Amino acid sequence: MRGDLTSPERFEALVREHQGLVFRTLTRLTGSGPQVEDMAQEVFLRLYRALPEFRGESALSTYLYRIVVNVAQDEWKRRRKERAVIAAGPAAVEEDAEAGWIESLRGDELQEHARNPEQLMGDAEVQAAVEAAMASLPEMERTVLVLYHQEECSYEGIAAALGLPINTVRTHLHRGRKRLSEALRGPSRAARVKSETVPRAEESREIDVASRRQVAVGGL
Repeated sequence: MRGDLTSPERFEALVREHQGLVFRTLTRLTGSGPQVEDMAQEVFLRLYRALPEFRGESALSTYLYRIVVNVAQDEWKRRRKERAVIAAGPAAVEEDAEAGWIESLRGDELQEHARNPEQLMGDAEVQAAVEAAMASLPEMERTVLVLYHQEECSYEGIAAALGLPINTVRTHLHRGRKRLSEALRGPSRAARVKSETVPRAEESREIDVASRRQVAVGGL
């Protein structure tokens, strides 16, 4: 069986069968971007090298999740080093970031006729908030959340993929849910405060203007 899996034909079929799982999970763990394709290639390269030692004691998907998580962890380490280098160096000036974002909105109405720009922006803001909240979680909690809720893996499958006791998986899941909920409530509270503060400020300005007019009239 292992010889069949490492043959060019069988391995190509294996890649086609599991590439959706690999790309999807890597994106959920590390965010979207050009790095995902390189990481996916690294996952399948590691899988190919490891296949001769694969004993079939667990499902191939479980074995593959383990490799995906290891590659994601390497990416997280690389980013931590990169952030440390950037923090130690002079601040970079970001040019035309908003212009690039606006440019990406052009032609959206051709693809989604039923959704107006405000809805599209709202969806993007929600997605960005969720991604930012997920990225703020400790890496193992984020991994367990992704595997359980988005990949729909069982406790047993996650424990096997990560090499952790099931009770530890449950603990990471519980803590991750709590942290994610708190992280998502933060922006929503800030938005509510802003929406409440702006009208009050405008109302205060209107009252101030009216008071000045009354004083002016009285002076006349």
